[in-house]
Amino acid sequence: MTSIDLQAKEIKPTRNTFTHVAKYIGGDKPATRYQEATFGAQPTQNFHYRPTWDPAHELFDAARSAIRLADWYVLKDPRQYYYATWTITRARQHEAVEANYGFVDSRGLLARMTDDVRESACRVLMPLRHVAWAGNMNNTFICAYGYGTALTAAANFHAMDHLGIAQYLTRFGLAVDEPGVLDAGKNDWLNDPRWQVLRRLVEDTMVLKDPMELFVAQNLALDGMLYPLIYGAYIDEYLTLKGGTAVAMLTSFMPEWHDECARWVDAVVKAAAAESDENRKIVGEWVQTWTDRVQAALAPVAEIALGEHGQDALAETREAFNARVAKAGFAP
Repeated sequence: MTSIDLQAKEIKPTRNTFTHVAKYIGGDKPATRYQEATFGAQPTQNFHYRPTWDPAHELFDAARSAIRLADWYVLKDPRQYYYATWTITRARQHEAVEANYGFVDSRGLLARMTDDVRESACRVLMPLRHVAWAGNMNNTFICAYGYGTALTAAANFHAMDHLGIAQYLTRFGLAVDEPGVLDAGKNDWLNDPRWQVLRRLVEDTMVLKDPMELFVAQNLALDGMLYPLIYGAYIDEYLTLKGGTAVAMLTSFMPEWHDECARWVDAVVKAAAAESDENRKIVGEWVQTWTDRVQAALAPVAEIALGEHGQDALAETREAFNARVAKAGFAP
């Protein structure tokens, strides 16, 4: 009988990571999957032609923004998202959403809601499908015209998150009412005077050319005030007390998502401003301008949602937002 002697052999790698990653992490040492998926991935040379639609810039050009950074990879994502970790996280959150829908359906919670609560939820949330779609378009623009994979990859994930939120809102509308509620929300978005200030602001963001200004306008100012106002003050603190617990359960992804993404948004804005006094001045002006516009645009929406308590809730939202951006060194 022949015996086989099995032994474990340690094979040491010739290199611990890629050369273009090593120069960003301080030498040839093991890198995380996020670092290997992000650092050094931005195309920087061998462009064959300038785009015919924008001959003043290269295909990938940091000069599209007024922000100047020596290294665009300082705009790192503290969540360390690359494709695998992002999809795993969102899949787990989607399972939680499905579980909530199952619970609400099995307990008949939607049927127990009053017509007033149902109508209020649809009146407020259905037009916001269009705001979420605009968030998808704006972050796709940041991905396309921003610079540095640390920023653009995360912006692409953020764009798809907004699309998912629009779909969740659509699903909510179909769950609590007839399909016509979607058309009613679209009609309000297009024709109701109370929505037109927000609609104007959203459409103005969609024609911004500076990807970093768009980042501040959409991801910091608009989302930073809209989500706490609607999913916090309106749904969690107002609608739930009127018997709208099912609404809170079926929209639970949105506030959880916003709190998570705020870490990334704040980190990007803070890092961009920290590079120079000029950057800080520019970002500060953007924060002030767009925060003021967002507050004005949300004033009619706050009244739709919360009635006579709307302006107080909006003021509290602005106060909380001011405290948030103050941590990054800004005082809007």
